[in-house]
Amino acid sequence: TNVIITILVLLGIVGLRHLALLIVWKKTDDVKKLYSWRKISGYVSSVVAILTILLIWGSGIKSLSTFLGLFSAGVAIALRGPIENLAGWFFIMIRRPFELGDRIQIGDVAGDVVDIRSFQFTLIEIGNWVDADQSTGRIIHIPNKQVFNSTLANYTTGFRYIWDELAVVVTFDSNWQKAKDILLDVANRYTEGKTEQARQQLREVARRYMIYYHYLTPTVYTSVVDNGIKLTIRYLCEPRKRRGIRHNMWEDILNAFAMHDDIEFAYPTQQIYYTPTQRKEREKDAGPEENRR
Repeated sequence: TNVIITILVLLGIVGLRHLALLIVWKKTDDVKKLYSWRKISGYVSSVVAILTILLIWGSGIKSLSTFLGLFSAGVAIALRGPIENLAGWFFIMIRRPFELGDRIQIGDVAGDVVDIRSFQFTLIEIGNWVDADQSTGRIIHIPNKQVFNSTLANYTTGFRYIWDELAVVVTFDSNWQKAKDILLDVANRYTEGKTEQARQQLREVARRYMIYYHYLTPTVYTSVVDNGIKLTIRYLCEPRKRRGIRHNMWEDILNAFAMHDDIEFAYPTQQIYYTPTQRKEREKDAGPEENRR
């Protein structure tokens, strides 16, 4: 009798869930709302099913407390991994270190969150063999317990901008002051209007975290490397637009430098120097025509 009642109850719960989802699907086409309803209905159905089964079968157990004690101890030993994943799911749901649609990096894996389940969450991978944080197309399934064991970075929640840097090296003979002004002008062109938005978001984030920046405007830093003068642009950008902005900035920089003869890009070169003695010996060994060259 209990078996038949259990089957009927489970079928009824599944049927009610599907009926509710059909009504929601007819009411809206919003993908996020549909996803949320599907996940929430699944969780509610599971809880109701477990409680109902316990009520149906609990009357047949004389010492329920002893049974539950032994059962929970065995489950804890045999299902350690799933229990840790379930605890990770509760942490994700309560503390919200990331949400659906966020761009995160956990350990060595980075991507956009496309699904959160009881035992794992799913990312569309970015980076790896693809440059500039663009998608690889791979779907990565990560156990929820990794939120306890790995470093988690969120690109988009709270402060929705990241700092990016673009380095340009010019020769020592170049007019590096003019090159620096050109780079700063290019950076300001692509961050215009974003500085104030970033400042407003920073005020909101400061309520939760002790984050503060004195300057949010683009800056060009100067340093010297082996083959020239290195000018590094530091600017704010949205994580998902980083590659497009770098592409446009590089094209503007190339076009701008081409218009100035006193600015040249530096690249690795080699020069050979002879001491006076070595030069005389070389001229002695070389023929008359080689010396004229």
